[in-house]
Amino acid sequence: MTHTLHRTGDLQSIKEDFPMLTHVARGFNDQGASVRLKKIAQTMTKYTDLHFGDCKVGNKYLMDSAEIMDKLTVGCQVVFKDKESLIGCMKELKQIDQGISIVVSGIFEEVFECCDKAGLKPPLIEFALGVHGNTKRLWPPEILEFVTMCGHGLVSGRLVKKMVEDIKKNKITAEKAAIELAKPCLCGIFNPDRAAKLLKRMTGQL
Repeated sequence: MTHTLHRTGDLQSIKEDFPMLTHVARGFNDQGASVRLKKIAQTMTKYTDLHFGDCKVGNKYLMDSAEIMDKLTVGCQVVFKDKESLIGCMKELKQIDQGISIVVSGIFEEVFECCDKAGLKPPLIEFALGVHGNTKRLWPPEILEFVTMCGHGLVSGRLVKKMVEDIKKNKITAEKAAIELAKPCLCGIFNPDRAAKLLKRMTGQL
């Protein structure tokens, strides 16, 4: 199971949101993986600059990306906003094959199309079955769109509400507010581009 599966929101918004992660398999390909992970990370960040990180190290909004790459031991994450960049990255990752699995999340049809154009056939498919239990305790849908972009639950719904209030008071732009929301997501799968658009919609700027 991957922590990138649980994003919520309208279809068009999620179509502009593709988390990608790589992670070693302990006891199988983790020995001497740091160099290979760095090559993968360098390729990933060549095609997207939205977010990048590793929950054991930090993310690009808290420390330099080069420092993160030098400290990678088990994996890393990025996020894309369009299929063209994702396909380009997939093609190069296939070409430099480092022997470590790559996971991409998104709408099935969209991801399958990208895999096909990159000359890849997914060996495994996973999907989320939704949220069960006392769902009345969840944040409302418009807040869930933000907090579910951090699979480790580190983006607070209260912080989302504060950013909305600050935008309405002209204390911060939607783009800068989106970065503030991305900072707590240590692993790097929070999508600040999508977040900025959602914030503009919530504050009547779209």
